[in-house]
Amino acid sequence: MQKLHYLPLPYNDFIFPVIGEELGFVGTLLFLLVYLGFIWRGLIVALRSKEPFGPLVGVGIISMIGVQAFVNMGGVTNTIPMTGVTLPLISYGGTSMLVTLASMGILLNISRDMNKERN
Repeated sequence: MQKLHYLPLPYNDFIFPVIGEELGFVGTLLFLLVYLGFIWRGLIVALRSKEPFGPLVGVGIISMIGVQAFVNMGGVTNTIPMTGVTLPLISYGGTSMLVTLASMGILLNISRDMNKERN
């Protein structure tokens, strides 16, 4: 109902209410838990890096993704004012997706260097 009549761009910035409408409370809670697990795992990878610059970059990347998700979800639920920030890895946004995937590549490189030192 919302995606057909009430939301201005249901495929773009307002994808979280559509997920909530389609999957219900349990699906939304699972969606939030996946994001929290992703952020938690990213912080673990960043903080276990042996290089001095690795934790700074890793925490910055995970913070960027986490804050962007929090601002989007808070905006579409009217908890905070809407800012037009996309939901990372979910929303339809070319530049946002490109920057997020490039950032994830850097985080994977930090993880690879951490595993290389261990072997």
